[in-house]
Amino acid sequence: MINEIIKRNGITYGVITGITLSLITTLMYIVNLELFIAWWTTFLSFSIFIIVPVIMLIKTKADLKNNFPFKDAFTAYFITAMIGLFISVAFKMVLFNVIDPSIKTSLLDLTINYLKSTSDKFGVPAASLNEMIDNLRKTDPFSIVEQLKGSVVNLFFCAILGVIMAAIFKSKTTS
Repeated sequence: MINEIIKRNGITYGVITGITLSLITTLMYIVNLELFIAWWTTFLSFSIFIIVPVIMLIKTKADLKNNFPFKDAFTAYFITAMIGLFISVAFKMVLFNVIDPSIKTSLLDLTINYLKSTSDKFGVPAASLNEMIDNLRKTDPFSIVEQLKGSVVNLFFCAILGVIMAAIFKSKTTS
């Protein structure tokens, strides 16, 4: 059974994480689609998975009167990350597949142009670049299935980050 404080804080901060990521996605959609492929917006989104959970872990540890074993710290982080990721991915699925499906074509074109310019800088052979572009066009990286696949990979990285965060925030043993 999960402690009520851990569950409540995990859910609350998970919703905050998901809404924050959805707002970032909305702003990128409204302001400029090129922001979807900018490195710094990826960094911003990733930092949300660090900043909000750190705040949640600090609050939860205080709420538990510093009695915060590794398992509870990991569980609290993972609940937050899982809910935040779920809300964010669900929003992107609706945006890309219901609200404005034409955005997928625009983003695919931007991604291909970005790949071409980056490949030139790093000397990627034309055959490799063409293969990457063909794979992108075949898979539709913004489809519901591909979004779900990506969320599984993201959840795996969140679990690794959760282990690190739990190790940092767990209570120190006195023995």
